[in-house]
Amino acid sequence: MKKQGVSIILYFISLLLLSSFVRAQAYVGAENEAPEGWKQWFLSQLESHPSMSAMRAQLLSKNANADAAEQPLYNPELSSAFERNGEENNYTIGVQQTIDWWDKRGVKQQQAGFIRQAAEAHYRQQLMEKIAEALSALVEWRANDRAASVAESQKEQLNALLALAEKRQATGDIGSIDAELAFLSLSQQLAQVAETEVALRRAESRVRELLPQWTAQQGGIPETLWPSNPTLVFEQDLLAHPVVASARAQWQSLKEQAEAKRLAAKAEPTVGVNAGRDGGENLIGLSFSIPLNVRNNFSAETRAAGSEALEAEARYQAIYRKQRFNWQAAQATWNRYQEQYLHWQTLVQGRVNNSAELLERQWRSGDLSTTEYLQALNQRTDSLLAGIQLEKQTRLALTDMLLQSGGLLSQLVSTAKSTPTN
Repeated sequence: MKKQGVSIILYFISLLLLSSFVRAQAYVGAENEAPEGWKQWFLSQLESHPSMSAMRAQLLSKNANADAAEQPLYNPELSSAFERNGEENNYTIGVQQTIDWWDKRGVKQQQAGFIRQAAEAHYRQQLMEKIAEALSALVEWRANDRAASVAESQKEQLNALLALAEKRQATGDIGSIDAELAFLSLSQQLAQVAETEVALRRAESRVRELLPQWTAQQGGIPETLWPSNPTLVFEQDLLAHPVVASARAQWQSLKEQAEAKRLAAKAEPTVGVNAGRDGGENLIGLSFSIPLNVRNNFSAETRAAGSEALEAEARYQAIYRKQRFNWQAAQATWNRYQEQYLHWQTLVQGRVNNSAELLERQWRSGDLSTTEYLQALNQRTDSLLAGIQLEKQTRLALTDMLLQSGGLLSQLVSTAKSTPTN
């Protein structure tokens, strides 16, 4: 009778542990779908977010500034004069045009090109950061959802154990201390269930804020989206990283601005043609003027612009250096988490059911007391939670590594489609 009661308890525990594992694996099955449709849905959700609308508006604004920089510098001027001298009406009308003698517009056009490059690179970086934020939120939700499932499963196990322990206590098979230990374990588990549910609700709220139409039924990220072997990153890849590319384009833009300031100090002529009547006679005249930069030669503005260009160059070098170290740190972090996660998978492989059978044999033979048995169940649950945490940290580290290498955007959409047009 005693062995039969123990077998019943362990039977319920085995079923509940197995159902917990099956539920966890169900997420993997649901998320192994072809990612193309999921990618389109994911990007459409991000595009509808207000912050993305602000990013697109910012990009269009900077492109408009670049368009303005490409326009001709000087418009023609129309002048006229009228006077009455006795019986004579005297008047003149003329047109004047300042000539872009030093090709300042050409320099401005070069600067406009770099302004566009910087704006588009900045937009890509903002988009990558938003993608990383949304992916991280989904990773957090999936981990919390699985942790809540494990905690709920353990609560059900302890409920079943407590019910059977009370029955066995009533028949005298076990002492009151065994039922009391089961009750204390269940009360502790209730607090853990509440904590995991609160964390899950917070994770759901964060995902819904970033992906307005997301529901828990849609699950997390498809497993096929994650690259099994991330591509190697070379120096030219980091130079193309949006953060680095934006800094470099800003530096080049300020170099062109410094050249524009230097040319602005050079005087440019203004020519004009006038026609009219004066004293009853037809009047035709030509005018020519040129500013004399005697009192102010604008050398201070030129020096200031040159210093700004040197500052931008140093900033670009610093950003590239920082990005290179950020990438190396992110790669090392991912490698470490990936190694430990794969090791954990190797350790727990095939042991989800075997551990229950081992506990049954040891408890049946009397090698495990009730206290040891409950401790073993808690350790088993802790192992499952450790695996969930390792998987979460591995996915977060991989997301950060793709972000730091600049390859995150290519996982979802080509660069050609990542920037809006006017």
